[in-house]
Amino acid sequence: MAYKEINLNLTDEHRILKESLREFGLKVLRPAAIALDALPPTEVVKKDSLFYDCMKKMFEQKYHTMILPEEVGGCGFDPLGQHIFFEEIGYASVGFAVAIGVAQFPAFFAAFTQNPALIEKWVTPYTTCTDASIMGCWGITEPNHGSDNLAPETKYFNNPKISQQVKARQEGNTWVINGQKSAWVSCAPTATQVALFVGIDDSMGMAGGGICIVDLNTPGVSKGAPLDKIGQRELPQGELFFDNVVIPEEDMLLDPNAYEMGVALTLSYANGGMGAMFTGVAQSALDLALEHCAHRTQGGKILCEHQAVQKKIFDMFAKVETARAMSRAAMIHNYGGNMPDVKYSILAKVYCTQAAFEVASDAIQLFGGLGLTKAYLIEKIFRDARAGMIEDGSNDFLSIVAGNMIIKEAM
Repeated sequence: MAYKEINLNLTDEHRILKESLREFGLKVLRPAAIALDALPPTEVVKKDSLFYDCMKKMFEQKYHTMILPEEVGGCGFDPLGQHIFFEEIGYASVGFAVAIGVAQFPAFFAAFTQNPALIEKWVTPYTTCTDASIMGCWGITEPNHGSDNLAPETKYFNNPKISQQVKARQEGNTWVINGQKSAWVSCAPTATQVALFVGIDDSMGMAGGGICIVDLNTPGVSKGAPLDKIGQRELPQGELFFDNVVIPEEDMLLDPNAYEMGVALTLSYANGGMGAMFTGVAQSALDLALEHCAHRTQGGKILCEHQAVQKKIFDMFAKVETARAMSRAAMIHNYGGNMPDVKYSILAKVYCTQAAFEVASDAIQLFGGLGLTKAYLIEKIFRDARAGMIEDGSNDFLSIVAGNMIIKEAM
């Protein structure tokens, strides 16, 4: 169903965007996501798979540029438009929402530098690509360091006993990279380039890092097998290995002097996007439950006539609406040219992924045994929602990071 839009300031452009994304998502992305969900991961990443077909269709619509500014060839969406985008794509398929988001990361970081040479090298070829032949990924998570990498402004982020596994050392006018990123790197199996987070100065702990862009066709780069996982199976994820990979000096975008700030900025954008995506997941679970309860009969009447069901539906509705309000507010502030306030993006991510999981779980309860079968979409959405509470930083760990920020500001 179409939810009631209570933001009276939505423009006609926003409404048209929302309607077109809903149509595209339900016609193109959702059927493909359901089909890909049933396939082995090795089939998902084949060049002629539905994954590539859908990515190409999103590139044709320029969806692959939606977080990039207009002056470098991006869509130039305002923060509310970006929320609408991520929510609607997440409604259809959160796996594809994550994929089209991380595909932009190398170009996003290059554009952020405002360096004309880097924009010409990394941004323009990407924004003008229409066939998904250039795709990025975000190389931060490691076998020994998942959420550890996402703890700026904490004491342990500066602990020299904890440092990244992927290391970069400078040799003349080049950087040499060695190490491994974990199997959870979204789009790694299909990406052609990576926004890579590396360790440079171990004495500074995690804070002694850098952010660079690496062409994944560079000698010394290799990829692991795509990951077989519980949910978001339309989203390829896999390992990246670096064996004496050499990149030019200019492709190291941030060094330890600015790395902690870079992580905070990344967290504010990534977690903000996750909040929007999983608002869409929560809405999709509620809509499926409403459709089911309007037709399923138990106890001599349809489910939606039972008071217990009405109460459960209201609780689900409340979570969806508060998720939308919270994630929109965080994105409008943090994407709107203000100095990002990371704790609000973390709140959006933690709250919205938790809400999506709880709404999907309640939906399965309303479906009864039917909800446990793969014949019903709610089973997939439940698995997709469960993954959200761990990806882009586990909710438990991110809550500690944000709590630390809140306390520091109060003291």
